[in-house]
Amino acid sequence: MMGSCSESSSDPDVDLPALDLLLSGASAKPGRADVMMISSDSDDDAPYVPLAQRLQQRQNHVMIRAPSADHSTSSDLHHHQSAVSGSEPLSTQQGGSARRKTGPRTAEKVQASKEEAVRKRNDHKEEAVRKRKDHKEEAVRKRKEQERMKAERKAAAEAVKALRPEECIKHMVVTVDPALLQQEGGGALLAALQTLGCSCSIEKHTLPRSIGWMRRAPCAQTGEAGTSEPNVVMHVTVDDFITLVHGYIQEGLGRSDCGPTLTSWVLERQRQHQDKTLSLVVIELDNYFRLQKLVKQKKTGNAVTAEEGGPGKTKRRRGSGGVEAQLQLTRVQVEEAVGSSLQLHTGVPVHFLSTWQDFSNHVTMVTKAVAEAPFKRDREQTGFSFHLDSEWAGGQKVDREGRGLVHVWKRQIQQLNRVSADMAAAIIAAYPSPQLLLKAYSLCSSDQERTSLLSELLIRRGEGTTSTSRRVGPELSKRIFLFINSRDPEQILDSNV
Repeated sequence: MMGSCSESSSDPDVDLPALDLLLSGASAKPGRADVMMISSDSDDDAPYVPLAQRLQQRQNHVMIRAPSADHSTSSDLHHHQSAVSGSEPLSTQQGGSARRKTGPRTAEKVQASKEEAVRKRNDHKEEAVRKRKDHKEEAVRKRKEQERMKAERKAAAEAVKALRPEECIKHMVVTVDPALLQQEGGGALLAALQTLGCSCSIEKHTLPRSIGWMRRAPCAQTGEAGTSEPNVVMHVTVDDFITLVHGYIQEGLGRSDCGPTLTSWVLERQRQHQDKTLSLVVIELDNYFRLQKLVKQKKTGNAVTAEEGGPGKTKRRRGSGGVEAQLQLTRVQVEEAVGSSLQLHTGVPVHFLSTWQDFSNHVTMVTKAVAEAPFKRDREQTGFSFHLDSEWAGGQKVDREGRGLVHVWKRQIQQLNRVSADMAAAIIAAYPSPQLLLKAYSLCSSDQERTSLLSELLIRRGEGTTSTSRRVGPELSKRIFLFINSRDPEQILDSNV
């Protein structure tokens, strides 16, 4: 019997009524309307269909139904599949109802969803690119700002360095009018400026035969920028100067056709160049006065010859009329025109020089003074009138071997009023210590000799062609004598106080 059962169960086409009944009883649940009932009851006339084929046909029939089919049919199919697989539906296991599935999406929705995804992806990429670009721009801006600040700090340091006395000459440019170089001393002037160490530029000036200055200062934007200095030195020829002074004399006599005077001529130049500080230079004026002296001597000699009545001598007197036709002025008239009129109304100085070499030396000294002017102004500007500079407040260091005592002695001398470093250097060069000066005072025979002991010492300033020298003088010599020898605590050293 068991063998017959095994043979019958192995055949897939053999109908199994017992299995149908078992499945029907297992899947049937009382009170459940959504349970699909499977039964093996069939008419004898109906053709035989195996169970597996009937299940497949049933499943296909449910799947091809319209979407609006009854929910109970879909539920029956679901429970039928669960019963065949031997497990309950997921919703039955979790204790909840099954999730409904939405209908199929249309092509328009799918395309719109894809476009939305592409748009979001593109927006995200653009946002990332924009952020990277902003970050790079910010980094570039910060780097440029740092470079600009660094360049400004460097330019400021170089500008301060350029104002120092040992560096300022290198940054000066002397502008010379071409008309001045055509004069006798043009070559000597260029040679003197080249020896000084400054630059020279030949430019056409609105003031003929004039010299100006320009200072080159480091600039953060352009690397180097030039600023024009207000000082101007103008050369006036002897003929022009005599004509202007003669106009002043004629104006003083009340004549209306006197022409321009020295003062009116300078005022007109100042009106045209209000930002300039003018100074005049007249070269070889002494030659004019010597010529006037010769003319006067010739005039006196001709007068004596005319009294003798010689016919040949009379022709000689007539031949000298060209020299006598020149304008004749005295030194007193020139000093009156310059001091009483020109400097009183305009404040313009006039320098009378003997030779063109003196003119070259004068230009080099003015160049050095213009170059050092900003440094000296900054040094004199302190927060309080009684506040000492840091150089003085710091004191002078002296080591155990005595190095530095000479500088202490020099500073003691410089504490006196109107005593420069050059004056103190000249004194300590002759007397390197106070003890040597006291010994020199003790060797003097009288107080008058002691007070004038230092008066003949030479004070030198500068080097080369620009060097100048003068003497200490009796006034400073007397003050130093009182400073060293006086025992009166109320002694006033400065006689001008």
